[in-house]
Amino acid sequence: MIDLSPAQAVSRIAMLLAAVESRSLDFKRISAKHGRMIETVCAFANSEGGLLVIGISDAKDLKPGAKPHSRLYGIEENPEAFDDFRCQVMTRFSPAIERLHWLRLPCALRDGTAGHVVMLRVEKSDQVHSVIGDGTWTRMDASNRELTAAESTELSYRRGVRSAVNDTVPIAMDLLETGAWQRFAAARGLKNGSFVEQLLRIGLAEKAGADVLPRRAAVLLFADAPGSLLAAHDSRADLRVLVYDGKQAVPDATPNLRKPQATVRGPLIDLIDAAVKLVLAELTRGMTLSGSGFKGRHVYPERVVKEAIVNAVIHRDYRLNRDIFVRIFDDRIEVESPGVFPGNITATSIGRAGSFPRNSLLAQNLREFPVAPNIDAGEGVPMMFAEMKQANLYPPQYRQSTDGAVESVTVTLLNLSRPSAWDEVSDWVDRHGSIANADVVRIASVDTLKASKMLKSWCDDGVLEPLAGRGKRNMAYAKPAREVQDPLFSDAEENND
Repeated sequence: MIDLSPAQAVSRIAMLLAAVESRSLDFKRISAKHGRMIETVCAFANSEGGLLVIGISDAKDLKPGAKPHSRLYGIEENPEAFDDFRCQVMTRFSPAIERLHWLRLPCALRDGTAGHVVMLRVEKSDQVHSVIGDGTWTRMDASNRELTAAESTELSYRRGVRSAVNDTVPIAMDLLETGAWQRFAAARGLKNGSFVEQLLRIGLAEKAGADVLPRRAAVLLFADAPGSLLAAHDSRADLRVLVYDGKQAVPDATPNLRKPQATVRGPLIDLIDAAVKLVLAELTRGMTLSGSGFKGRHVYPERVVKEAIVNAVIHRDYRLNRDIFVRIFDDRIEVESPGVFPGNITATSIGRAGSFPRNSLLAQNLREFPVAPNIDAGEGVPMMFAEMKQANLYPPQYRQSTDGAVESVTVTLLNLSRPSAWDEVSDWVDRHGSIANADVVRIASVDTLKASKMLKSWCDDGVLEPLAGRGKRNMAYAKPAREVQDPLFSDAEENND
């Protein structure tokens, strides 16, 4: 556990007392019964992470006219219970929660004595956790809720703890003994036994009583039209390419498409190859910029475009009844993959952490084809960021959507040169959460007017957006559709306990 100095703790305590409970922040006094605190830790790990502040009462319990300082009870209110809570944090969860960070803040308590408040930051987990003897919990807006068994299973799929490609589907085996299977079997050296026996031996089929059923991964890998076969089971597996005229999709009776949309089908090894060739050919042809008559061209590295498509195919959630979409605009490419980020991956961390193998069975077998689309080593996403930087383009922009009928993750590749100051500005926003005009003036060594123009340009490019509720004089900007560093707990103060 890290201890802050008294001088450092003063501002942190003030920030805590000014904050309100939310989806990612909870206040608790320490008492002999701390079941709700354990449930909060579980809920944070099963949601998007959060901060549990121990030793400060909830603001709603503050009596009228009382000062905020009167909320400071400290862990000294019941030190034995606090020690027991720390022990329970290490033993009450199944599986154990590992990504926990403790910070102790010295302060003057409500009665004037010296004491401590403890902040426990719980990171979003790549597992689904339960409290032993007390169920599985998730976080609501400012409280916890116990999940039903069905909801817990659903969360396991969304997190990637369970994968739909491992599930069996009632599809005839003879529909999978195709040319794709022959290529796969030859490359892997499968010779002994029947087709069904070989599938069983490599884990792509499972016995169900007297029958043998293929796993969904086998259908995706070998069927000539896996999307059509899986449509009867409320899921899809095709990829659609849409080329738009201009920079936005116009919601009209007649879509602003340059040409009819193209649907790519087939076993995944062929679908990936065909989709990459189709998209790269479209990019090579260039486009006439809408409303100008000028001919433009896309300048993304080919490796980046291919990796974006490969990741969408390999890491999508194959339970969902939606195709993958590749949308090509004048100024960008968007690749939308059904499902949310698996594991503890976020839009913020994916550039550093890379992708999480939601569908390991699929990835492992795709690399067994004669010409594999991936090497399954977790290097793809970091490569995309490095290649875009080397090409002097903005880094890939990731966003997760949970508001629509089908959840999705979209990666956007901007066809725009990156200004020289962007790296420093981007790093500032990553560390501080937002940036103001005065910060850009100092970072880029420009005047206020130039800084304003740069900020507007970055907003127009979609890499920054103004913070809501700010007036013109105190306006600040943040990166869109991503998590920002919690100012209550900095990266420099993290440790595992």
